[in-house]
Amino acid sequence: MDYLEITGGKKLSGTVTISGAKNAALPIIAATILSDKEVTLTNLPNVVDIRTLLKLLTMLGGTVDHDNTTAHINNGSISSHKAVYEIVSQMRASILVLGPLLARFGECEVSLPGGCAIGQRPIDLHLKALESMGAHIEIKGGYVRAEAPDGLKGAKIIFDKITVGGTENIVMAAALAKGTTTIINAAKEPEIVQLCEMIMDAGVKIEGIGSSELTIEGTSGKPLKFKTVEIIPDRIEAGTYLCAGAITSSSITLEKVDPGHIRASIDKLESMGCSFDITDDSITIHPSDDLKPVNLITIEYPGFPTDMQAQFMAVAALAKGESLIEERLFENRFMHVSELNRLGADIWLKGSIAAVKGVETFNAADVMATDLRASSALVLAALVADGTTHIRRIYHLDRGYDDLEGKLSALGADIVRKKEER
Repeated sequence: MDYLEITGGKKLSGTVTISGAKNAALPIIAATILSDKEVTLTNLPNVVDIRTLLKLLTMLGGTVDHDNTTAHINNGSISSHKAVYEIVSQMRASILVLGPLLARFGECEVSLPGGCAIGQRPIDLHLKALESMGAHIEIKGGYVRAEAPDGLKGAKIIFDKITVGGTENIVMAAALAKGTTTIINAAKEPEIVQLCEMIMDAGVKIEGIGSSELTIEGTSGKPLKFKTVEIIPDRIEAGTYLCAGAITSSSITLEKVDPGHIRASIDKLESMGCSFDITDDSITIHPSDDLKPVNLITIEYPGFPTDMQAQFMAVAALAKGESLIEERLFENRFMHVSELNRLGADIWLKGSIAAVKGVETFNAADVMATDLRASSALVLAALVADGTTHIRRIYHLDRGYDDLEGKLSALGADIVRKKEER
């Protein structure tokens, strides 16, 4: 099993190019099921989750020609409508094939996703919405079995709570439904905006893109013909590298980034004393030698993203003063706290709130990654720790960060991937 060896104390400098967004690419890959023609996707991140979902398409009978950043996908030959546990258990986002499979073929079986390290992410909102569109759904043998032999019908969907995956699934289902679907309390993330734009560019009329109310006029079962899609930059990767600059007191430049997508992270870093030079597609961070504490609450976009909470906790652990971080979206998303404390942080938990008292420095230790974003927080802490830190279970990192150690090395970090001795 691979691990990272990081010797802290190195100043960073230079430029890093931000990869395509994993969380945009996954629903867009699933959306290719809505077409029976070849679809080309570019700027894909080279991460495990992307390869896993592309593998699922081939298991369904589609054909995929994939190099590191480009995929040519043709789902005209899909012969199976069953997403098996083997794949879905590896990646919860596989549930995103539910809406497009049902919309195009009138039936599908998708394994239940199972548990998630950071907390419960139930799919009941997805299923309730599809039933409102005329689907018959039963859960049997660990699978969601859905049928709509006469096709899905447009409906008014009101989500009781904001759900990114639920919004994506219903947008895709509605694209081929009969009539008009209205989604109330839709998620507004940039990744959903790109999915809607991809479908609209294929001829589907969609109103309200980027708002909490979407109106979609379906094609009554007619498959879509997609144009080439270039995946948007990864806002979480971008935010992580800004935190790398802040925590190491280094000035670095991000290229191929959309500053508007990470406004919440920029605002919080500014409140901590950092400053920025920003263009349409680049950001340069100028760090503060005396980081100020920060208070933040995770909330749905455009609020502060839960996917940046762990990274900011690592930065706040070195600020002068006490920071308060409240996690409102996932109940188990503080698992990195004990590992950061192993590195010398002073963090106390009470329910969904973490009190982070700033310390002078981190001290190297052996630590263990528990989930994707927790892993990156440990990397950030290790970059400034006294001594050499070993981070285990970095397969979590490989799910969502494209060549993290390569990009950090190019910026001047002392970071090496190694294999455990057996």
